[in-house]
Amino acid sequence: MDAAHIRNFSIIAHIDHGKTTLSDRLLHRTGTITTREMEDQLLDSMDLEKERGITIKAHPVTMHYKAVKGDTYELNLIDTPGHVDFSYEVSRSLSACEGALLIIDAAQGVEAQTVANVHLAMRQNLTIVPVINKIDLPHANVAQTKQQLEDILAIPGESAIMASAKEGIGIDEILEAIVERIPPPKPTGAPSLQALVFDSYFDTYKGVVTHVRVFNGELKPGMHVKLLHSGKSVEVKEVGSFNPKPYTREKLELGETGYITANIKSPQEVQMGDTITDARHSSPVLPGFKEIHPMVFSGIYPINTADYEHLKANLAKLQLNDSAFVYQAESSVALGFGFRCGFLGLLHLEIVQERLRREYSMDIIATYPSVIYRVMMTDRTIKEVDNPAFLPEPNYIEIIEEPMVKAFVICPNEYIGDMIALISEKRGTVDHTETLDSRRVMLTSLLPLNEILIDFHDRIKSLTRGYGSMDYEHAGYQASDMVKLDMLVNGEAVDAFSCIVHRDKAEGRGRALAAKLKEVIPRQQYAVAIQAAIGGKIIARETVGALRKDVTAKCYGGDITRKRKLLEKQKEGKKRMKSFGSVNIPQEAFIEVLKA
Repeated sequence: MDAAHIRNFSIIAHIDHGKTTLSDRLLHRTGTITTREMEDQLLDSMDLEKERGITIKAHPVTMHYKAVKGDTYELNLIDTPGHVDFSYEVSRSLSACEGALLIIDAAQGVEAQTVANVHLAMRQNLTIVPVINKIDLPHANVAQTKQQLEDILAIPGESAIMASAKEGIGIDEILEAIVERIPPPKPTGAPSLQALVFDSYFDTYKGVVTHVRVFNGELKPGMHVKLLHSGKSVEVKEVGSFNPKPYTREKLELGETGYITANIKSPQEVQMGDTITDARHSSPVLPGFKEIHPMVFSGIYPINTADYEHLKANLAKLQLNDSAFVYQAESSVALGFGFRCGFLGLLHLEIVQERLRREYSMDIIATYPSVIYRVMMTDRTIKEVDNPAFLPEPNYIEIIEEPMVKAFVICPNEYIGDMIALISEKRGTVDHTETLDSRRVMLTSLLPLNEILIDFHDRIKSLTRGYGSMDYEHAGYQASDMVKLDMLVNGEAVDAFSCIVHRDKAEGRGRALAAKLKEVIPRQQYAVAIQAAIGGKIIARETVGALRKDVTAKCYGGDITRKRKLLEKQKEGKKRMKSFGSVNIPQEAFIEVLKA
């Protein structure tokens, strides 16, 4: 199809504002899927996405739409995730488009993620078409949402389309606006083929299937192309598009979106944001998207050590489908061989673990999540530490710097006190507050990343009864009084339970871990001490009582010295046993503690 009749767009919004429902409606209205095939959340193909009601992967779909004027247009849609941890998926999708539909919930208004995604789209110079969704809800406030569009995002309120994806209201207007407002793709003027790789996945039969957007030239089977990043030349075996299932085509032309398969067998050979060009006459590299750096690290170990190789192969396949996920091999005294994995955030970590369990049937255990600390040694060298086991001895450390984030929290006015209290509890400072409208404020604050890892997002939601939202960005490093907290079981440190914490919070953390370990470590024939220590200083202790045989049962009546003699003898035996015995901590204990 000629480029003038092609439109590439993506849908951006805050989590749960109705992107996926709208994309389902567009697919149905353009006849891409029939009523019989129609189901809710059609593009969310993973079980996990359907269960949680969130989009995790960006999904490309090609639709054909006959406009009011009579021309037929090819519309290439990329449905994007809304959660802060998946913003890299959004930036990749946007780099393959000329325009974006911005969906705003009429009842909830502009939220933190809406602001972040609009800035991403504006950075890529995309045409933004605002859509106010869910206007059929009884508590929808369209006038206020239009006002927020103008005040917060500087987008004219009258340009917004009123819609309800659930009821099918405004779908035709949205399709016409895509054709009218979003510009057609333009050639880059390069001498030969230029195509951007924006996603990929592994197929057992075809090998690596690469999602591409053609910016110049055309792609067809039999062509010899070159991946500029890896320098590998391959022959294209098959090209096609998605509707939502993949189907083959004769060729992909300028401005079209689809997939190619070539003789690429290894997931490592395809780099996200790479440029595909003609093998003989290469074109310059397309501006891809910035490299993503993981923020949160956790060790993933197979529960059965024999599954190590199996886990390694599955992580490689998963990484191909999720380029922000990184891993490297490591070993632990307590857990054996495993991998140190990097994630963008806690939801990302949770999703990856769940996908390993479901899609690849892996039995895995994950260690407590940590972040990368910068340690300045006494000899002025700087060392990066992502695993507490590698933290140098305190006498070699000058200062420890921890990563900070700039967090934007949007909440209703009446909860501002609770929010400020929560931020200061997490060792953060509120930089400034902005009033967004008569009901809501935005707090801009600086927080340590390791404090918002676990329950920060959940606490915001519960304190504000679900009305609060947050978004964050990396904000460099700051020197902090961090210490390594070790857990000793029977005098021996267990590396799987070690963590790096702020000195003020170490005692509380140590007490909580010791209490949890007391519950899960089985009783031995002798008393087992569980201690939390910072260096040589013990800050918390719990004792698992000994299993005791009643040695005085056969003595009834008689002198007390007989009983005492038997008890002393038992005590000696326990002492000797303790000097030889080492506590065997069961796998379930690790899982329980890491869950806590």
